[in-house]
Amino acid sequence: KKIMEKAVRVMLEPNNVQQTKMFQYAGAARFAYNWALAKEKDSYEKGGKFISDSELRKEFTRLRNSAEYAWLQNVSNNVTKQAIKDACIAYKNFFKSLQKHPRFKSKKKSTPKFYQDNIKIQFSDTHVKFEGFSSSRKANKQKLNWVRLAEHGRIPTDAKYRNPRVSFDGLNWWISVCVEFPDCRDRPNHDGIGIDLGIKDLAICSDGNTYKNINKSQTVKKLEKCKRRLQRSVSRKYEHNKKGGSYCKTNNIVKKEKLLLKVNHRLANIRKDYLNQTTSEIVNRKPRFICIEDLNVSGMMKNRHLSKAVQNQGFFEFRKQLEYKCNNNGIQLNVGIEAEFEAEVDDGTVNIELSANFVEECELVPRVKGSIVTKEILFIPIPVGVSVNTTIDVKNFTAFSFNANIYTVAEEEQSVWEKFKSIADDPTEALGLSNLPSGLKSGLSSVKDVMDKI
Repeated sequence: KKIMEKAVRVMLEPNNVQQTKMFQYAGAARFAYNWALAKEKDSYEKGGKFISDSELRKEFTRLRNSAEYAWLQNVSNNVTKQAIKDACIAYKNFFKSLQKHPRFKSKKKSTPKFYQDNIKIQFSDTHVKFEGFSSSRKANKQKLNWVRLAEHGRIPTDAKYRNPRVSFDGLNWWISVCVEFPDCRDRPNHDGIGIDLGIKDLAICSDGNTYKNINKSQTVKKLEKCKRRLQRSVSRKYEHNKKGGSYCKTNNIVKKEKLLLKVNHRLANIRKDYLNQTTSEIVNRKPRFICIEDLNVSGMMKNRHLSKAVQNQGFFEFRKQLEYKCNNNGIQLNVGIEAEFEAEVDDGTVNIELSANFVEECELVPRVKGSIVTKEILFIPIPVGVSVNTTIDVKNFTAFSFNANIYTVAEEEQSVWEKFKSIADDPTEALGLSNLPSGLKSGLSSVKDVMDKI
């Protein structure tokens, strides 16, 4: 059987002694990373060659055994070795133009995290064993190495593990690890689903399901109100304790910031949980393919009236979760390509020209005032440029609107190629606009009215 990897992230419940050791491990990893990065920068500025991570680790071992850095002996050697390797990879990727220049990690601002050896780490249904928390062989001391997991049975105990990482998010410690699973994906045979993302509702599916905007619920609104009040309270305390040109952080400010952090975490968890539930419900319907929009979120964020609403919806997180869930279930995820169309009005006739590149499915939705909606799916099974010219007589309509969406689908839809050719030959007849009820055949008020509706 084929093997696939899944990343699993579980919260930890350490006691006070274990939490202290975790912070020590994270501090040692940060020190080793900054030390290796400083060595690489110093060598580059002097015109030297890139120092390999093996040479740096040998030098760091000698540094670790010195009297000045004896505190590094209390930390597992694999933690600092991997931190040095991470620094070297980051420095290489900068010169390959894969990322920005690596920066030194700050004790105040950077996320505390460290690596655990994937061979020595052990998992049970309820605990995970870390390396080096206690060097004693006594049974009661060995218990210190086992940290409780918040979710039991999430991580298999008889699997191969890759790249275990432990991180702190400001409130809780988390462990993330890649686990190998047998590939049991089946190709679904149900119809595809198209998803329209928005602000009023999070997602509207083509099969009739609508998922509401969780940010409009009373729970989120109350938490947002609590967040605003806490932010104002913290700001006032900073101003009240200002000494000269600098701000002084008091114990009361630390308490308030801890409360604010909890509210922010709860808001983020509510939104992420809702996105998980929504995407799982869509994927569990086993569609053959899923089509979503390719939204320009960065452009939408430039609108100062909508930027906060767009940010809270989490469109990128929605797409990211759909990607890995579709991949795990053998469902094809198709990202939509926005179509371009031009409309001209000449003596009561609207000439519409639709054009798109590298597309395989095109949806044209002309809407006529009077509750008549005609819809046609155009399948283009080969990735070529497409141009559809449509001429519609608007003298018989009171209003007219046109919408075009383009999606990519699998190339196995060869059977509908003849259908597309017949629609392209006579799109007016194929779209059903020639057989309108007599009740809609009223005169056109003006050409400007038609253009306003398009």
